[in-house]
Amino acid sequence: MVDYSKWKDIEISDDEDDTHPNIDTPSLFRWRHKARVERMEEAQKEKEAFEAKKKETEQKMKELQTKLTEMSDEEKAEEVKRELDRIEAEKKALQEKEQELRKKERQTPWNVDTISKPGFAKTVINTKPTRPKEEELTEEEREQRMKDFVKQNEKLLKKFGMLRKYDDSKKFLAENQALVCENTANYLVIWCINLEMEEKKELMAHVAHQCICMQYILELSKQLDVDPRACVSMFFSRIQVADVEYKRQFEDEVESFKERIRKRAAEKLAAAAAEAEEEERLARLGPGGLDPEEVINSLPEELQKCFESRDVKMLQETIAKMDPEEAKYHMKRCVDSGLWVPEANKEASEDEGVEISQDTSTDDVD
Repeated sequence: MVDYSKWKDIEISDDEDDTHPNIDTPSLFRWRHKARVERMEEAQKEKEAFEAKKKETEQKMKELQTKLTEMSDEEKAEEVKRELDRIEAEKKALQEKEQELRKKERQTPWNVDTISKPGFAKTVINTKPTRPKEEELTEEEREQRMKDFVKQNEKLLKKFGMLRKYDDSKKFLAENQALVCENTANYLVIWCINLEMEEKKELMAHVAHQCICMQYILELSKQLDVDPRACVSMFFSRIQVADVEYKRQFEDEVESFKERIRKRAAEKLAAAAAEAEEEERLARLGPGGLDPEEVINSLPEELQKCFESRDVKMLQETIAKMDPEEAKYHMKRCVDSGLWVPEANKEASEDEGVEISQDTSTDDVD
C-alpha cells in the first residue's frame, strides 16, 4: 500500500502555480518565495556549521587519543585526559544537536524547490521590451548622472511624489516615461529623509507611498525581465483590484519603509548634531589645542572656584599653597586652553577681580 502521508505537508506558494492568475506579481516573489528561500538558506548554513564543528571535534579527539598513547609523563597525560573528557562531552552534545537537526528537517514541509526540478524550458514567442542593460559606471559618474537627472526633472519628480490617486499616478508616468527608473526611486528616498528631518511627517508618509509604488514597478520589471515602462500599467491595474493579502503586503512594505526612513533621519540628525558640537569644540580650543571647558572641569575644586569667580588674587594664593609640580601642570593646561593668558598687561594681575579668559591680561603664576 502506498504511503501518501509524506505529501500532506507540502509548502506551496502562488508563484509556483502555473495556473494562478496572479503570477509574476512582485508580492509573489518578494513575500512568499523569497521568505521560503531565505529559511532554506539559513537551515543549510546551520547544517554546514554543524558538520564543520562535528568534523573539528572528531579530529581533535583523534589527535588527543594519539597524543595520549605516545605520552610517558603522567602529569601531562592527566592534562590530556581532562581535555579528552571535555571533547567527549562536546561530542555527546553534538550528537544530541544532530538528532534535533534531523527531526527539524523531517518536520520541514516540502516545496517545489525540494521535490522537483524543471523538465523543460518554456519558449516565449511574444516579444517584450527588454530591460536596459546596467552600465558599468564609477561612483562619480553615477552621482553626476543623478544630479543631471534631478536638475532636468525635479519639478516632475515632486509632482509625482504629491499625487494621491492610483489613476493619476498611472497617467502621469505614462506621460512622463523618463521618470520610470531607479533615479526616481532614489530621489523619493532622499526626499522622504529630508521631510522626516524637517518633521513634515504626514507629507513624508505620502511620498513614501509613492516611492514604494515606483519600487514595485522596478521590481516587477526585474522579475519579468522587461523595460520598467512596460510595467506601469500592469502594476497600477493590479494594485487597484488586488486581493486583501496583496494589499496587506503592499501596506506592510510601505510601513517598513517609513520606519527605515525615520531611523535614517534620526541617524543623520544625530550625526549633524555631533558635527556641530565638534565644530563648536574646535572653535573653543586654546592656543595649545586644549578645550577650556574640559580643562576647567578637570581642575581641583579650589582652582575651579578661582576661575569661576575670576579672582586673580585668590588664584595666586591657591597656587602658592599647592605642590609646585602639580601647580605647574594645571597652569600649563590653563595656558594651553586659553583660560590663562600669562604674557599680557602685568598691571592687570595686581587688580582683584580681573577676568581670567583668553582676553585677560595677567602675569604668569609660578
